[in-house]
Amino acid sequence: MPITQLREITPCARLENVRYAIRDLACIADEVARQGHKILPLNIGDPLNFDFQTPPHMIEAVYQAMRDGKNGYSPSSGIKEALDAIRSEAARKGITNIQDVFVTSGVSETVDICLTALLNPGDNLLTPCPDYPLYSAVLAKIDIGLNAYYLNEEDGWQPDLDDLKKKITPRTRGIVLINPNNPTGSVCTRKMLEQIAELARQYNLIIFADEIYDKLIIDGGNENDTHVAMAAVAPDVPVITFGGLSKNYLAPGWRIGWGIASGEASVIKPYLDGVNKLLRARLCANHPEQYAIKAALEGPQDHLIEVKRKLRSRRDLTMKWCAETSRVSCVAPRGAFYAYPCINIPEGDDVFVTELIRQKHVTVVHGSGFGERPGTKHFRIVFLPDEKTLTAAYSAIGDFIRERYP
Repeated sequence: MPITQLREITPCARLENVRYAIRDLACIADEVARQGHKILPLNIGDPLNFDFQTPPHMIEAVYQAMRDGKNGYSPSSGIKEALDAIRSEAARKGITNIQDVFVTSGVSETVDICLTALLNPGDNLLTPCPDYPLYSAVLAKIDIGLNAYYLNEEDGWQPDLDDLKKKITPRTRGIVLINPNNPTGSVCTRKMLEQIAELARQYNLIIFADEIYDKLIIDGGNENDTHVAMAAVAPDVPVITFGGLSKNYLAPGWRIGWGIASGEASVIKPYLDGVNKLLRARLCANHPEQYAIKAALEGPQDHLIEVKRKLRSRRDLTMKWCAETSRVSCVAPRGAFYAYPCINIPEGDDVFVTELIRQKHVTVVHGSGFGERPGTKHFRIVFLPDEKTLTAAYSAIGDFIRERYP
């Protein structure tokens, strides 16, 4: 007779702390859609859901690689032509003292591998608040508590340097800097980067510079409106610069990201040995899609002109709506495709976004899903949709605010 299993199989306790607000909201949206309602999605930063297309020369490069039989495993760190192209791109960004380059299955895997290779039980990592929730999810997965430093809304969402310094403990191993920032759309000044680099030197910290949106600076016209790479400002400091094809090159589903390790070799090499051990253990990133990296970085960049034109127009429309809507205010985003309005309401921003989906069928993400200063409430808007869609969504949100908070 077979033995009956009497006890349920439960997940590990640390998963209680894993949250991913952006995707978790999709469950509510799916429920509303099943009732026959059309959802206006302003919650997921996927350009391919809207009027953006992957550049054809990148598609052709992948197609040709598949036809040429590049369908088996690649080297764990990535194919040579991709690594060479990434190194050349890093040089164009002013990054020197490069110690290693590796290709991953999207920046999500870069983050997972780099954090896992660094942190021991009891260690901590400084992450921005608000932040992209992948970081807190990975830290929860490896059982590392959050040590969040605030971004200063009154200073254009620049890092609060005093708070950052105050949060450093003897067990702090590094600093995460998302620049341009998701969810706020802020871009760090060179002076701020220099100050953060000095803290890293003083406390012997590694910097994880998430620069996945570095080509999507949507202000323009002077030297202050360009992106400055963290590693270019501090060639001596150990920095892992994260990049990829998802955002700048409109190919999020291909899951191709990379890390560029720079800094003094004697300081960073032991850590990179650990990173490469994990890279080997997971075999490799998607092989044929790696052939798009050289095509993307060294091929035509024309698509960026049109992408940034659309984003500027949609950012401006978003800011106009925020300025005209009661209970809403917003720091103008300078990069990426997110706005992060502050909302003055008598209930939680999680309640706000949930009821907005159910009543007006518009999906945004609650600020508490990214972390925020106590006493503040926000929501994140993805302003990728065309102007007609955005106008309809903003009209619905405005009606919701007037009806719910008269």
